[in-house]
Amino acid sequence: MDRAKESAGRYAADLVESGMRVGLGTGSTVHYTLLRLGERIAGEGLEIIGVPTSVATEKEATELGIPLTTLDAVEALDLTIDGADEIDGEFQMIKGGGGALLREKVVAYATRRQVIVVGRGKLVERLGTTFDLPVEVVPFARPLVERELAGLGIETRLRRRDEREYRTDNGNAILDCHFSAGIADPAAMERRLDAIPGIVETGLFIGLAHICVIGDEEGQVEVRER
Repeated sequence: MDRAKESAGRYAADLVESGMRVGLGTGSTVHYTLLRLGERIAGEGLEIIGVPTSVATEKEATELGIPLTTLDAVEALDLTIDGADEIDGEFQMIKGGGGALLREKVVAYATRRQVIVVGRGKLVERLGTTFDLPVEVVPFARPLVERELAGLGIETRLRRRDEREYRTDNGNAILDCHFSAGIADPAAMERRLDAIPGIVETGLFIGLAHICVIGDEEGQVEVRER
């Protein structure tokens, strides 16, 4: 799996051109993108400015010498490179396994072209069949949200880390939502969940990806465009 992630992540980094404003995603596949960007900056003189989607990415990018900025300083991004926990044939995705779904969606919304880097195992026919859907929730509203989701027939599990309730970079909780038969209509489900007060964001990413770079264990990549 690491070789698949590495091949996809490094390939996507080579799509970046000097002068670009680049969204930097979060996760184990994007780790290889950051490594390659650091190599290109040091070895080729690549000149870019990045907007990280998490504190973890900000820290790693800084250590690799990737210049960073914020959305205060740029109105739009030329390219964003990020991973996915699931992606279907219509480029609909579940993201948020790393807890950065809110910032990832903000950055995706601000970008002209989003490149998704995945191993082949992330490809699915229906979302929600191999990965639970993360939903970021204001802690105060969590009991209400849990009841609302239960009313929709959705099983929820409060995300924890080191036996403590997990908090995102934004100070919110995450409910990982299980759909026994997957999500038949992701766009409709996103709208339904967004209407529940207290839900900050969902891990459903609809209509935001443009290119999918799929790595395999042989180190080869397949590129699909929407």
